[in-house]
Amino acid sequence: MNIKATDIRRGMVITMDGTNYVVHDFYHHTPGNLRAMVQAKLKNMQTGSIIDKRFRSVDQIEVPFVESKEYEYLYSQGDEHVFMDTSTFDQISFPPDMIGASMPYLLPNTKVSVRYVDEKPVSVELPDSVEHTIVDTPPSIKGATATNQYKEAITETGLKISVPPFIGPGEKVRIDTRDGKYVERVK
Repeated sequence: MNIKATDIRRGMVITMDGTNYVVHDFYHHTPGNLRAMVQAKLKNMQTGSIIDKRFRSVDQIEVPFVESKEYEYLYSQGDEHVFMDTSTFDQISFPPDMIGASMPYLLPNTKVSVRYVDEKPVSVELPDSVEHTIVDTPPSIKGATATNQYKEAITETGLKISVPPFIGPGEKVRIDTRDGKYVERVK
């Protein structure tokens, strides 16, 4: 199966030159009047090395057959992150390099999709958005409305995001896991 380069996401498995890679990070870039491109950090599944690769937005990327299983994040202990298979209730721990930059988005009981290639777990895919509670941010401004002047906030997992000025500590917010941006306040 082939997809466009603009459709790649963090945790996805792609094939280049017969080798499978896991997308660790990506960035859509549209410079001025030039063609759009996607800059990606890819981890080679055989050697573990990480490479930077630039794709044109019109490039077709091969995606191997990937099996997905639903897991629930339970807890972390040091570098060990424990997940539970929601169908068999088996517990398994994944190494930090497989979870990558997704860890700050994970709260206990978060459901994730674990990707398997050839019956081997290769990546953890987060839901499109998660709800976190803000634990630290400068005081909210009385009478402030949604403007383009955002302030920095820290969530319960230590994730740093930018939020509108009316958001204060203790409030729940929805965060887009694909780009790490504030979406809305959760009521």
